[in-house]
Amino acid sequence: MIYRYIWVFFVIIPELCDFFPTTFELPMEYHIFVEEFKRNPGTTWIMKPVGKSQGKGIFLFRKLKDIMDWRKEDPYRAAMSDDRKDEKEAPEAYIVQRYVENPYLIGGRKFDLRVYVLVTSYAPLCAWLYREGFARFSNTRFSLDSIDDTYIHLTNVAIQKTAPDYDAEKGCKWSLQQLRRYLVAKHGIEKVKSKPLIFSLYGYDILIDSKLKPWLIEVNASPSLTASSQSDYELKCRLLEDMLHIVDMENRLTGREKRVGGFDLMWNDGPVYMQDAIAADCIPNPSYPTNTFLGCDNSDRNKQLKQVFKNAQSLKKV
Repeated sequence: MIYRYIWVFFVIIPELCDFFPTTFELPMEYHIFVEEFKRNPGTTWIMKPVGKSQGKGIFLFRKLKDIMDWRKEDPYRAAMSDDRKDEKEAPEAYIVQRYVENPYLIGGRKFDLRVYVLVTSYAPLCAWLYREGFARFSNTRFSLDSIDDTYIHLTNVAIQKTAPDYDAEKGCKWSLQQLRRYLVAKHGIEKVKSKPLIFSLYGYDILIDSKLKPWLIEVNASPSLTASSQSDYELKCRLLEDMLHIVDMENRLTGREKRVGGFDLMWNDGPVYMQDAIAADCIPNPSYPTNTFLGCDNSDRNKQLKQVFKNAQSLKKV
């Protein structure tokens, strides 16, 4: 169902979807990819194996010959006899995506954002955006001179912590609150403003380029909840606890809440708008109407949860 919504946006209003790098699925779309590749000589591309995590199998390339070994295993490239088909396994599926060559850098280092979205219904679509998240930094200063160096181009913590000069005490993460404060201090608030029982938690990976334009790099259906630091552990505990509050197996809520802990309801069969009384430390006078507060203060979470459950209990007694 969620793919139907994505298809509608791309086909009917493609100008609103200029946030996703050119992407192809291989081997199925290999020939279409080659046509696009030849139209853009010298472009850097990134290959990602389907169904793997923590940066495993990802690599960058600029020449078709760099993926020839993989290409030779493509069963779609030529007709084969039934005997040959039985002998060969299909090649591993990959996603190939145009690499964002001008990422926004902090301290000369590339980073991306991990944003959490909880979907509690697909028909109608109902999605919650979590206020907290983190920015994952590379360990080595960014350069396009060496596209083989994973410590430059991949921000996965599993990759970065193996770097020879990795500092385990400092780590390679910022909270979204830290990142937001940095961007507001450097660019100003106007530049940073955001534009049946079933549930799924998704991890959105977003890259910001040098013009402060966000790009959706990928959506993780099973985002890692392994903690790499104490603050990371505490964030993910809050995330999971608030997710279970929304799922509400104990039937403590009314179902009309717009905020539960760190989650803000952003879509409920249509965009969800802010209540007049709602304000946030980082958005004192919001210029947009949607109920989203990504990277805003969440220190009042415990107080807010107590109030939510208290209000729900009072309404149920009426």
